[in-house]
Amino acid sequence: MLVPLALVVLVLAAIVAVQARRLGVLGSRLDGMTRGSDGRSLETALAATLQRTEVVGREMDNLAARSAVIEADLRTALQKVGFVRFNPFEETGGNQSFALALMDAEGNGFVISSLHARTGTRIYGKALVAGRAETALSAEETEAVRIALAAPRRGKG
Repeated sequence: MLVPLALVVLVLAAIVAVQARRLGVLGSRLDGMTRGSDGRSLETALAATLQRTEVVGREMDNLAARSAVIEADLRTALQKVGFVRFNPFEETGGNQSFALALMDAEGNGFVISSLHARTGTRIYGKALVAGRAETALSAEETEAVRIALAAPRRGKG
């Protein structure tokens, strides 16, 4: 009776030794996972990551606010351009006259026309509101406005 009992104790002792070794391996693996590369605990590493995340969140909010201001300013910036060169008088050579339309995102702006002749150059300006002039436009001015309005939008609308 003593021999079978001793055999059972030896088997149980072997099982306990194997389990103790496995527990040691698991313990060292857990320590490796819960300790950062610089030896800090997982809790310390997570706290540092959370703090960095909060800082990045505040920076993102700041950038979003700045972006909104820039987008609002962009809507009133001259961003649509139309340019047409032409020759209004047959006695002058070359297309030295021009019509230049400059508008913001809403089509507000102006058209500048320069008519070049042998005796001099005349410059005219006409206001634009929503892409329309308060006074009649020449064919070249109308074309410059059309080109400007067809320009792709920049920024959010």
